[in-house]
Amino acid sequence: MEAGIVGLPNVGKSTLFNALTMSKSAQSANYPFCTIEPNEGIVSVPDDRLVRITKYIVPKKIVPTALKLVDIAGIVKGASEGQGLGNKFLSHIREVDAILQVVRCFEDDDVIHVAGAVNPVSDIETIEIELMLADMQTLDNSLPKAERSAKSGDKEAKLRVEVIKKCLAQLQSDQPLRKMTFDETEQKAVSSFGLMTAKPILYVANVDENDLAGEGKLVMQVREFAAKVGADVVPVCAKLESELAELEEADRLDMLESVGLKEPALAALARAAYHTLGMQSFFTAGEQEVRAWPIRVGATAPQAAGVIHTDFEKGFIRAEIYNLDDLETYKTEKEIRNAGKLRVEGKQYIMQDGDICHFLFNT
Repeated sequence: MEAGIVGLPNVGKSTLFNALTMSKSAQSANYPFCTIEPNEGIVSVPDDRLVRITKYIVPKKIVPTALKLVDIAGIVKGASEGQGLGNKFLSHIREVDAILQVVRCFEDDDVIHVAGAVNPVSDIETIEIELMLADMQTLDNSLPKAERSAKSGDKEAKLRVEVIKKCLAQLQSDQPLRKMTFDETEQKAVSSFGLMTAKPILYVANVDENDLAGEGKLVMQVREFAAKVGADVVPVCAKLESELAELEEADRLDMLESVGLKEPALAALARAAYHTLGMQSFFTAGEQEVRAWPIRVGATAPQAAGVIHTDFEKGFIRAEIYNLDDLETYKTEKEIRNAGKLRVEGKQYIMQDGDICHFLFNT
């Protein structure tokens, strides 16, 4: 799963990306379009349940789940018409599964705002409009071909025509596609177009060091906007997080304590991005490793087994599952089994966040 970091130029995207991926590279220059190609990185998703499990099952290694991030260069007004480096970067957004929009919520005369003034809601709307216009172009270009195929009796093409027209009507009413509900066949058609406003979105409020909790006026504007569209907001001071990322563990903890934080805000951001992608984690635990595995919310037990290895899904027999509360109560898997708390689940079982599993399968 991939999330693309987007935003207007000079909102702190690359600073945030470098901090997230623990990059030691130099910060980008203070002018638009300094990121010419999208940067990619992998970030671990912090999960304290891994540590809690290892109090009772001591492994040789601990493996958290991870998220792939793509840092996409700044989008400007007119990007859908090729302004700036428009279409090149819009194409990169089409390839990701979710959008993390960094919104500037700090004042700094030394950092030029591309629009001349700091207005986070206006920034959000600028990018939303560009993505909607680009989606309309994609759909308009796809409609004639789909209509020709539909005339020949192609049922799939008929569905595509219906979906295209349904999506165009939504966009023409100035509403993004993520607000729409699609059935499974419609969703497949929508996904094939790489429509950007159909992707889930998370707003990252880049705050200054005096508003780490994100309670200032500018962040509250973002929170109000996000509440209307059903999106989450995570306040992050990219400048501070960049400094934290450069420190050794002990120094990092001291600095966090000095600013009143229990963990880097990037930890909360990684978890929020994971949630925005519609993902949850299950665990496997043994002497070799304790590991978190990513699955989509609503996945079945065989699909979870398939995340570990495709053969596990093909030959799935059953899953033996318990939860962390049981482990903390009974201390060992043997005692969990003796207490009758080890559940045996079949092919129809819907995985729950935090399930600790053993899968039985035929090869």
